[in-house]
Amino acid sequence: MNKIRSLTFITALTCASSTAFSADWSNTQLHLNHGDFKNPFSTNEASTTVYSLQHSSGYKYGDNFFFIDYLVDDLDDNYQDRDFYGEWYSNFSLSKIGGLDIKSRYIKDIGIVAGFNMAGDSKVMKYLPGLKVSWDVKGFSFLSTLFTAYIDDSEGLTKGGAPAQTNSWMIDIAWGYPFTIGNQKFEVTGHVEYIAERESETGSDVKGWLLAQPIIRWDLGHALEMPSNQLYLGVEWQYWRNKLGTDTNESVPQVHVAWTF
Repeated sequence: MNKIRSLTFITALTCASSTAFSADWSNTQLHLNHGDFKNPFSTNEASTTVYSLQHSSGYKYGDNFFFIDYLVDDLDDNYQDRDFYGEWYSNFSLSKIGGLDIKSRYIKDIGIVAGFNMAGDSKVMKYLPGLKVSWDVKGFSFLSTLFTAYIDDSEGLTKGGAPAQTNSWMIDIAWGYPFTIGNQKFEVTGHVEYIAERESETGSDVKGWLLAQPIIRWDLGHALEMPSNQLYLGVEWQYWRNKLGTDTNESVPQVHVAWTF
């Protein structure tokens, strides 16, 4: 990963998790997922473990969300195109900043989003400015929709990275739905994103993709008489149509463990 961008990313994450934001609430989790993934740029399938640090918090002007993935597979080849991947989204609430009365029967809030996605070995950088709609639906701990541009600022082939691309747009739906069965606690959470087609710097088409990552998990901590919402065990299902803009389709179950600290 480019050293300057790495430093920028790490510094931003440090600032977001600090008390400088005077967070009204915050949640930080360590996730571990394991499954067999396809590499769309080779014929190989890799048994991959993904370690993720995920953070969300709310403060005076809105909320922040980011995650960093570290991927480790069992292949000894030249096709692994990245080892680190991260996303960051800062949402600036129009009701909090502008004092606007946005809340309605189904809408909690609308915000202006500034986001970016960064990949390590492939030297990819995307900027995602747009809007976030937070929905008010009974039973959901959260339900939101992002509408953003997908602006490429990648280093490209000349810098040893993946091919740069033309700009596009994205829509993402994220949710959390807790429920109980008897005295056991569960949650269905995850997100679905669609990123529209674009063109590579080599002139080839990059297909629009649909990525869904629903998770169903059991509150193992609660079952073991630990604090609720601290330790989860479950299954994450990754469905990726046109993975990374290719013709590859993927449907992979993964063991999912999450620890809140």
